[in-house]
Amino acid sequence: MSDIMSYLFETNAIKICEENKPFWYTSGKIGPYFVNTHFIYGSEQDASALLSFIDESLADKMTLPKKVFEKVLEQYNNNKIYQDVINTIKNYLEDNIDMSQVDYVSGGERRDWFFSNILAHLLNKPHISIYKDLSTVVSDSNFENTELVISLEGKKVLHIADLITVASSYIRAWIPAIQNLGARICWSCSVVDRMQGGKEKLEAEGITSLSLVNIDHSLFEKALSLKIINENQLNMLDGFFKDPDGTMRQFLIDHPEFLENALHSDEKTQKRAKLLVDGNLYNL
Repeated sequence: MSDIMSYLFETNAIKICEENKPFWYTSGKIGPYFVNTHFIYGSEQDASALLSFIDESLADKMTLPKKVFEKVLEQYNNNKIYQDVINTIKNYLEDNIDMSQVDYVSGGERRDWFFSNILAHLLNKPHISIYKDLSTVVSDSNFENTELVISLEGKKVLHIADLITVASSYIRAWIPAIQNLGARICWSCSVVDRMQGGKEKLEAEGITSLSLVNIDHSLFEKALSLKIINENQLNMLDGFFKDPDGTMRQFLIDHPEFLENALHSDEKTQKRAKLLVDGNLYNL
């Protein structure tokens, strides 16, 4: 999986902060890295273009799967990074799952479709597109025909996702949507696992959870070996994984100017810094 690790850094799908400059998250908390797995579609620009295309096409749920498939197939045929990533995932799935047991591949709105559609095609499995409102449509493996299906009683599904954190999307939408069809997600494969308990939640639901890359010490050792980060950054990352709040609280105590500067920065950063202060998120 070392190629995928390299591609994650090369495309900024995993972005690590500069030393002593953690990122501001939407929640108002801070941390040393961002994960945008869909950037390994080839680049941030290509990924953003596909997301925009999906957003513009979401109104018609019946035609969207084919439209997305045509886009990802073209990218697969023309972009080496994306092609290598998809081929690696396909080989990994075939090595770890008895594909004869898989009846359908599924993917959820929106970023899962960067991976699930093309893999359903390459694995010669029909694809279930799951929307956020829990509605579903089923396409054949070539995405020539898409239809509403009320029942897939007893069928076994492999769900392919870009990223798993705490598995909230699975619990809220993907698992219930497939259950509504009388089918069951038996396997999940995510490109990246942020190691925040999602795997354990899925396994508690009887789902085998697989991932190609785990966000852990070995990943950032790789970044160090590629000279993407230095030892000080590695130490912050390791501390963050062991105790996210404690590490970032200590950082704010050691660097009071960081929060002060943020409160006088651009509007987006100010808003996030204010969330931290108003909510006393780090018990300062």
